[in-house]
Amino acid sequence: MLKAFLFDMDGVLFDSMPGHAVAWVKAVERYGLSMTAEEVYMNEGRTGAGTINALAQRTWGRDATESEIKEIYAAKSEEFNRYFEQQGEAPVMPGVTDVLNKVRARGFMRVIVTGSGQLSLLDNLNRHFPGQFSRELMVTAFDVKRGKPDPEPYLMGLQKAHLRADEAVVIENAPLGVQAAHAAGIFTIAVNTGPLPDSALWDAGADRVFPDMNALAAEIETFEL
Repeated sequence: MLKAFLFDMDGVLFDSMPGHAVAWVKAVERYGLSMTAEEVYMNEGRTGAGTINALAQRTWGRDATESEIKEIYAAKSEEFNRYFEQQGEAPVMPGVTDVLNKVRARGFMRVIVTGSGQLSLLDNLNRHFPGQFSRELMVTAFDVKRGKPDPEPYLMGLQKAHLRADEAVVIENAPLGVQAAHAAGIFTIAVNTGPLPDSALWDAGADRVFPDMNALAAEIETFEL
């Protein structure tokens, strides 16, 4: 029996990925590393440390040190905050409030499972989605050792909510997130809110792919596993 929906945050709840793309590209360049905007979308869901280590291995042939990770991620957060200071805060993803309200109306638990450690977005959850989420049912970059595509974040989400994999559905937008949820054995809905082709989500293991949150909202009231 379906009991809960597990939601990613960036690209699912907030239309924040354009800011992440600009921030990563600008920040890593300061340290002699390079990353394209497309790579940011493909790597979405990794922890900051995981992303930095992948770039360090590619360029330096080694993992970044703890001090390098801390410094580079601080630079990325600075660029991220600067982007939204100029553009206005990261908007709520169109259609997601309708999705959340329909999920809550059916009595399902709502769990956050995000690779993000971006405090500005985490702080915005209660303001933009009052009563939808609780800190006890939230997994962030601060909670896990292995980020997406490892299944650990979603397995931890199940554990926190006292659920089996067949009692939950994941809502994701990123290939690595879909891969993590699939590896955890959870039915995975991918919503393509970014520039990647649908095939990237199907290939990662998505069970369903929707073009946007409004399309998901139109069907979610009758959704069954």
